Amino acid sequence: MRIKRKLDRSIIKLEQREGVLQIVGGNTWYSYFRDPYHLMLTIPWLGFAAIVAILNVLINAIFACLYLIDDKAIGGMNNIGFLESFFFSVQTLASIGYGVMHPDTLYANLLVTLESIASLMLFAVITGIAFTRFAKSSSRVMFSRVATIHNYNGIPTLMFRAANERRNHILEAHLSVYLMIDEVTEEGQMMRRLHELKLVRDHSPVFLLSWTVMHTIDQRSPLHGLTLETMERLHAQILVSLTGVDETIEGTLHARHFYAARNLMFDRRFVDVIHMGNDGHRYLDYTHFHETTAIQ
Repeated sequence: MRIKRKLDRSIIKLEQREGVLQIVGGNTWYSYFRDPYHLMLTIPWLGFAAIVAILNVLINAIFACLYLIDDKAIGGMNNIGFLESFFFSVQTLASIGYGVMHPDTLYANLLVTLESIASLMLFAVITGIAFTRFAKSSSRVMFSRVATIHNYNGIPTLMFRAANERRNHILEAHLSVYLMIDEVTEEGQMMRRLHELKLVRDHSPVFLLSWTVMHTIDQRSPLHGLTLETMERLHAQILVSLTGVDETIEGTLHARHFYAARNLMFDRRFVDVIHMGNDGHRYLDYTHFHETTAIQ
């Protein structure tokens, strides 16, 4: 049975979802049950609070049972049962100490010492994890739902859009774009290969609003000669990776996006999102951010 379970964990299922090859169950909080630290960082806040509450109740219940071993351990009350021992543990663990109940024997004082050490470690770990969850920089970068391929200055060019939804400054923004495709070697071995797509501009000192990303499809481009049918047959997809520094929190942020072959629009271009107002100022309208129009 153990061998079978180990084999099950060693097998990872890859599934085609909306044209994008993805790991089933990957990059989700419930896939980290054997990795408690990552679980606590990725689980939703409600789940995080529930785990902390359950752990707190469990520790107090264990110490309550330990206090009950000595019926004279807790002084200040005539009858000491499980509830009294439990709430005495709560007061000790949280360093509340109302002064009514108190340790009355050497055994109880040793338990209080042990519980105070456990309290320091528990709250230090919980505080550290909570701070890490707050301190994580979440990117608010939006990518266009589709990418277009059409002539630009007479050369076929791959284009897609990126926008900074937070509208603050992303400093030293860098974009990397890759073609992921199935290839078969001369020996007949199938491999999943990554080919970098060189961009017309892959760096922006300040990424504030919108960025139109372009890759020229010339003879040196990995996309040269590929048709839509070929890309679908070889499960081709385009991986976009953006990194930069969030000026507000001065932390590194990461954003990524995938374009499947079905997301590529040939002989279409994006609708212009920048227009001049009657007051002479420029305006950026995100309403048409994802829209394309046929090239006449």
